[in-house]
Amino acid sequence: MSKLAKKKSYDEDFKKMIVELYENKKPVVEIKREYGIAEATLYRWIKEYGKINVANNETTTNHEIKRLKKELAQAKEENEILKKAVAIFTQK
Repeated sequence: MSKLAKKKSYDEDFKKMIVELYENKKPVVEIKREYGIAEATLYRWIKEYGKINVANNETTTNHEIKRLKKELAQAKEENEILKKAVAIFTQK
């Protein structure tokens, strides 16, 4: 029988701190060694939490974009429900 590796779980603040170290030019080798993080994991966090430059010198992250897309989809769904409710109540 093979033993399954226990998957470590990191909180969002820790992930953001690691990405900030990377963005502040700390070498990947040092981050991996110091925090015991796999290189693939580090690059996945950079993709998710790394800064993205947008208009007007603002920055965002893929994580924030995903959150906003989910929020927008929910608002659209609520809007459709309200439109249907208004149509039902205005017929009476």
